[in-house]
Amino acid sequence: MKISTPSLDGIDTEKRSTSPGKVDDVAVASEELHGTAVADNGNVIDDGLQRGLKSRHLQMIAFGGVVGASIWYGTGSAIAYSGPVGALISFIIIGVDVFFVMQSLGEMSTLFPVQGAFIELAGRFIDPAFGFSLGWNYWYQWVTNIANDYNNISLILGFWATPVPSYGWILIFWALFQGTSLLGIVFYGEMEFWLAAWKLFTILGGFLVAILVNTGAIGGEYIGFRYWRDPGVIANGIEGFGKTFVLAAVYYSGTEMLAMTAAESKDPKRDLPSAIRQTFWRILIIFIGLVFFAGIIVPYNSSDLLTGTSKTALSPWTIALVNAGWGGAGNLLNVVMITAQFSSVNSAIYVASRSLVALAHEGRAPRFFAKTSKNGVPVRAIVFSNTLGLIALLNIASSPGKVFGYLVSISGAATFVAWAFIGITHLRMRKAWVLQGYSTDDLPYKALFHPYGTWFVVVLNLFLVFISGYSVFIRGFAAVDFVFDYIVLVIFTLLYLFWKILKRTKIVSLAEVDLVTGRREYLVSSLAHSDGKGIEKTSRPPWYIIVKRLLTG
Repeated sequence: MKISTPSLDGIDTEKRSTSPGKVDDVAVASEELHGTAVADNGNVIDDGLQRGLKSRHLQMIAFGGVVGASIWYGTGSAIAYSGPVGALISFIIIGVDVFFVMQSLGEMSTLFPVQGAFIELAGRFIDPAFGFSLGWNYWYQWVTNIANDYNNISLILGFWATPVPSYGWILIFWALFQGTSLLGIVFYGEMEFWLAAWKLFTILGGFLVAILVNTGAIGGEYIGFRYWRDPGVIANGIEGFGKTFVLAAVYYSGTEMLAMTAAESKDPKRDLPSAIRQTFWRILIIFIGLVFFAGIIVPYNSSDLLTGTSKTALSPWTIALVNAGWGGAGNLLNVVMITAQFSSVNSAIYVASRSLVALAHEGRAPRFFAKTSKNGVPVRAIVFSNTLGLIALLNIASSPGKVFGYLVSISGAATFVAWAFIGITHLRMRKAWVLQGYSTDDLPYKALFHPYGTWFVVVLNLFLVFISGYSVFIRGFAAVDFVFDYIVLVIFTLLYLFWKILKRTKIVSLAEVDLVTGRREYLVSSLAHSDGKGIEKTSRPPWYIIVKRLLTG
């Protein structure tokens, strides 16, 4: 049964503004009920998307999406670029960066759990032209991640000698993920929860294996910190740090996707802050742990680690176990990585498609992509975004390792841009909040160490996006590498200027910033306590109906 409420505002999202000062709870509640309906499974349909994600889903979605299969050999790239300690330093610094990014997102997204999250809010709090350019930046960042995941599949399966070429594996898995991504948000949430749980189990197993190899329990030879002495702890100087910063940003990118799930969360005010806190610490511990253990079980100058010249790649764990006498270790690691790939690809498709839906909903992309199914699945945006992920087929003309490097450069630079503007958006939102007479005590979630942590995000990420391609200037200029390192900045600037000239947008006055639209603090309670008006209360359906609803979203 579907129940739609009438439109209450008809606000043009590119031009909306509100008078300074507070609004009463009735006005906010009215705004919150705009565009809502009820899906067949009883979940709220809000602005076309289904609010079907529970707290446990949110806590595992970002973890599953961020910690992809490539981390098993990507940690090898990190230590090959900058050495074991250099890689640790890079991942710790980017980890601190992400902590403050998540604090900013937590404050904004719990107050405004809207489609597009910080994409939409950047247009509202800074300039509509920035919302346009940032939205497209974030979309192609995740399309690049989709392509990188498919490229990773060809790298992983390249370990086995099979009659299937690399492009064949890409096409096979593309079709598989296209099917699973269309099954709806409830199915997606459940699948991510269980796959992320499996991924967490295998990573903890990887920690244990590294300890056993390092201490000699496997292989019989104690390693300790031998590889920190020879060949050393730092490699390639500033060039190595530049590459590893970008690599770390790519692996941490996706933590911010929790803000995107706010538009499909059952109760974002309650569930999002908890998910942000727990997810960040899980991801930080996992990444630091993987980099640390990779650095003590293999030397950074091992020829089997993934670099730009690699045709195939071996995980540091595979290298260590083979050196310890287990020749078939690669088969086990490949199985672990392939199973881990399911959640990371689906998460990339999820974020890319929701970013495109948000752009279309705001009139910044063709309205064609804003269309969703009756149960809130954005089919058109999903199919289009996933299809563009087939740029991974570039590895036919170049080595998978080289394509990996190119895609990392684009995705890393786009990530730095996105994080910097998350910080700028948060600074302006908080200033407007105070200027218009609101109290910070009224915020459902307050960012720690504001504004210092937020300024740290802005300054660090703007700095990192400019030094990410530093290596092209010190090792002989390479035009192709320069383009992949800095093309994101050019595209972002051109998109901003295009929309600003086309729409004649202006920087939004803090006194006129819209602090009302999208505040859905009482969405769940308003619908749940409607005394049966518009929503029928039914008994628990049979098991086969539950399965059907799970599959159809």
